[in-house]
Amino acid sequence: MPQDTPLLVWIPERQTFLDETLRLEGRGTPESLCCCGLFAPHFRCRDCFGTEMFCHECVLCNHTRNPLHRIDMWNNSFFQSTSLKKLGLRVQLGHTPGESAQIRYKQLLRTRWYPATTSDPRTAAMFALLEHFHLMSFESKISAYEFYHSLARRNNNAGLSDIRDRYSAFMRMVHEWRHIRQLRRAGRGHDPDGINATTAGELAVQCPACPHPGKNLPRGWEDEPPSVRWKYALFIVIDANFRLKCKAVSSENVDPSLNAGWGYFVEEAAYKAYLADQAGVKQDRSTCVSHNAVNMADTKSSYGLAATGVGTVDCARHDMKLANGVGDLQKGEKYINMDYLVFSALLAFTVTMINISYDIACQWHKKLWTRMEGMPSRLHIPHHSMTFHLKAHIDECQRNFSFNWTKHVGRMDGEAPERGWSNINRVAMSMKEMGPGSRRDTLDDHFGDWNWKKITALGRTLLRKIGDAIKWKKEHREALRELERTILPTLILQWKSEVESWEHDSSQRNPFESRFAPITQAAVRLQLAELEARELQAGTNVSLHTDISPTRLITSDNQKTAIQTRITSLQRRIDAWARIQELYIPIVSQLLLRPDTFKLWLPSELEPTATCDERLATHEWELRHAQALDALNEVRSHLRLRSHMYIYKDRNVRGQATSTRAQALIDGVELRKQHHVEKYRRARKALLALSHRLDKSGWEICLPQLSDSDVRPMGDMERQGTGTISWIWLDSRTDNSSSENERVQDCVRVEWCKARARVNRWSEEVELLLEEMRRVIEFLKWQAGWWSGRASARVMESTAEQEGVTAYACRQAALRLSLIASFQHLWRDVPRHVIAALNIPMDSDNDPPTIDARPQLHNDL
Repeated sequence: MPQDTPLLVWIPERQTFLDETLRLEGRGTPESLCCCGLFAPHFRCRDCFGTEMFCHECVLCNHTRNPLHRIDMWNNSFFQSTSLKKLGLRVQLGHTPGESAQIRYKQLLRTRWYPATTSDPRTAAMFALLEHFHLMSFESKISAYEFYHSLARRNNNAGLSDIRDRYSAFMRMVHEWRHIRQLRRAGRGHDPDGINATTAGELAVQCPACPHPGKNLPRGWEDEPPSVRWKYALFIVIDANFRLKCKAVSSENVDPSLNAGWGYFVEEAAYKAYLADQAGVKQDRSTCVSHNAVNMADTKSSYGLAATGVGTVDCARHDMKLANGVGDLQKGEKYINMDYLVFSALLAFTVTMINISYDIACQWHKKLWTRMEGMPSRLHIPHHSMTFHLKAHIDECQRNFSFNWTKHVGRMDGEAPERGWSNINRVAMSMKEMGPGSRRDTLDDHFGDWNWKKITALGRTLLRKIGDAIKWKKEHREALRELERTILPTLILQWKSEVESWEHDSSQRNPFESRFAPITQAAVRLQLAELEARELQAGTNVSLHTDISPTRLITSDNQKTAIQTRITSLQRRIDAWARIQELYIPIVSQLLLRPDTFKLWLPSELEPTATCDERLATHEWELRHAQALDALNEVRSHLRLRSHMYIYKDRNVRGQATSTRAQALIDGVELRKQHHVEKYRRARKALLALSHRLDKSGWEICLPQLSDSDVRPMGDMERQGTGTISWIWLDSRTDNSSSENERVQDCVRVEWCKARARVNRWSEEVELLLEEMRRVIEFLKWQAGWWSGRASARVMESTAEQEGVTAYACRQAALRLSLIASFQHLWRDVPRHVIAALNIPMDSDNDPPTIDARPQLHNDL
């Protein structure tokens, strides 16, 4: 169909398009008259609608209200650029009849021209131009330099005429424009006390889905039982971005911040004073693996930089920056920086439970309250019930801190900042060259726009999330039921009691840990050696050789690996001699013996019918079993390390040389991982051969075949519970003191605990999303009422000013009401879908899930 391939349809018509664009280079109809009847008009406007020609007087008359339009003049050969100023147009600002004369910059503002200075302004920019650049900087991340020079080329693309340099003035106007727009959005123009009464963080765009007491939480929420109050918890995530550097190119005196702590950045003077006071405090080194952010904080390069990056505190569930939750990092991700930002952000909230996600939480939370005591008293907060989370570190940290196993947190992933960084990182290069005040205010503005876009998208975002949550809750619930059909009810009751005890008191034994110590090859060798020593003392040793015991014979497999280097060296010498020998005796090349063809002939390498000492085969079985477990541990370790290195590379590594070095390190990890994959496969192959000789069975449950698709990061933790976990993360890590049934049962117990946790997290996610939908509606209602009240909060001197202040407040209130109507329409079917997924009859006496009100749903939702 032609409508499906419009480009192919256009191709035959491109000559016509080309001809028409060339036609516009001329006058169109040379004999046309001016609108006043004058013959042969010479002027045409490039920005007005149409291509009508005008005489000198008419073009000036028509542009008294559009004095900045671009004019072309016909010189009898082609159109050449001119200007209305050259043609004699003058703009008279003045004042309307009945009004007193205004100061010059006010006259410009009232014509929607923004003055570059307040004293005798000679340069101005149209409001439309500033609005256009403002939106372009948000959407395309264009810099002021690029935009300014694009304007210059639009008027003179050949560079043949001089254009006055107004770049500095434009930068100053943009800085002021951003600040004024933030003040407007926050209602500071409606406060009787004026701008100077603005409080810390007041210019920030608040997340309506987060809990705000007095705005979107029900009365008496703090008195609810824990089984209900958990839904009113605040979820925050802490992170740092080392792309948002700032060069030491200016100072606070030359380029001050206009926001001064009113937005997302903390107030700089108090922040720097605290850091200076804590400069002598030595930071504890991390005891957890791969914590470069902590251990290398003091060594991060800061030459020529005023800031090496920024630290942020975000709303974890809705990806929004929190007020006073952003600050510059002078030298890496230090605790003193992050502590200050966290407690500054938390001052705006009075909730009784806070869930914190931080990729170094296992170290950062240590001595947190002790460090708080050394901070300014205004930052001291009560010791709330805080939950910590991290990922991509050692097993113990994952089991103790993972949100996947933590009660009352839903399906929070803790990766909110990473999505936000992808948006803001595109301005990193232009921000690096800015002065300190301009940079912080510009980032404040970008963070505000990010938050606002998130708010307008909440209708679709929460709808998509609850659809996914209902789906995964149902699937994981069915999977848990299938698993429980294979388990004795008494065991389920016992395991459930253990899990609930741990959820209530984390000092109890962690049910997600295996009850058996991991087996290693070294441990098995030690056990076999101790067994032979006891047999020797008891006089029952049956070794067939006085120097080489069965254990030493089997472990010679490792000796083969150790001498491989020497074999390689020898092989090179043999190959060199063979090439010379073949010149004289060609047939000898067929008789050469190669060292690498020599076999040790362990029991696993023999045919099943070949005679072999059973004790020797048993020893190899134990060592091969431990070797397989060892290899699996190494595979898991290298997978985690590789994931961490990729994250670190994406966040911190820039430039071809450093990227190449980082990739080389990652490739090295990949090679070592693949080596251990092959090691596992060889060990399993040996176990398979030995199992026939020793009549072993059941071992394949814990050591199945390892395919390439199985070698992947932990599915549930990495992909938010929406995918299956590779079996390599579910091993039972057994020891020789337990029977095979106990080992399998322990593996099933751990998997049941995880399956139960997945069902609970998705169930909690559904409840949280319903509560967040309700909170969004309530917050927007509160905000609409707040703006309605601001309409008459300030009494202005003139009727015109009063009307403008009132109109803005009414427009903002109407916008919130429109968002409410849009969200309620999008969410109208959500309760029905939730009820259907929960299998609740429509006429049930149980209260149905709610969004807009407690406990009943509004009829218009």
